[in-house]
Amino acid sequence: MERLIVATSTPDRIAVLVADDEAPARQRLIDLLRKDRHVASIAEAVDGASVVEAIENRRPDLVFLDVQMPELDGLEVIDAIGAGQMPLTVFVTAYDRHAIRAFEANALDYLLKPFSDERLEATMARVKARLDERSVQEFGKRMLHLVSTSDRRLDRLVVKSGGTTRFVPVADIDWIEAAGVYVNLHVAGKELLYRAALNELAAKLDPDRFVRVHRSAIVNIESILQLEPISHGEFEVVLKNGARSRISRTYRAQLERRLGQSL
Repeated sequence: MERLIVATSTPDRIAVLVADDEAPARQRLIDLLRKDRHVASIAEAVDGASVVEAIENRRPDLVFLDVQMPELDGLEVIDAIGAGQMPLTVFVTAYDRHAIRAFEANALDYLLKPFSDERLEATMARVKARLDERSVQEFGKRMLHLVSTSDRRLDRLVVKSGGTTRFVPVADIDWIEAAGVYVNLHVAGKELLYRAALNELAAKLDPDRFVRVHRSAIVNIESILQLEPISHGEFEVVLKNGARSRISRTYRAQLERRLGQSL
């Protein structure tokens, strides 16, 4: 759900999105923001999918982004939008101390629930200074660093196609193949185009579940049916859905280690 609270906006004033699945937390933040004469509009979202939609459609200047939300968490929202396309972002959290340390070093600011009126005022002062400096591009690069260096493993992918957004559990992916600068996800017999490079995606997948068998292919180990010899000591991996991929010499040792046996 995404709801607009105030619909008056001018170019020199701040459009804000408040994203939190807890209504009391959203309302407290909204009430405080209404007192700031520089805030022109406030919209709210209650889950990650709504946040993605609101950012893409409303283009807010500033997002207060809860770390833990349904559908997508805060960092997954950044993955879906693209770090370079994110508005100024203030993370909001109630408990994740490890995340707070990371956000303090990489994000514009964070708010630890419960926060005081004075703490929010300090955050808004930083926001206004950043907007005045027009350094959103620099912030986007730092957000990209945060996402790319995180040791999180993806558990779902956000696939946008034809105006719709689909959330694909990573465990449901049988295999992934390069498709130019992007990749095709093979899920339950269907192909879904995902806008990321194969190398980029490979770095974020759980290596206990996914293994690269070729420079252009990654397979889900749980989807492997068998390995078949073809010629001259080379093999193909055969998946349960009938798909096949040649195992290149470059990645053969990696597959052998993962399976615990030699081919």
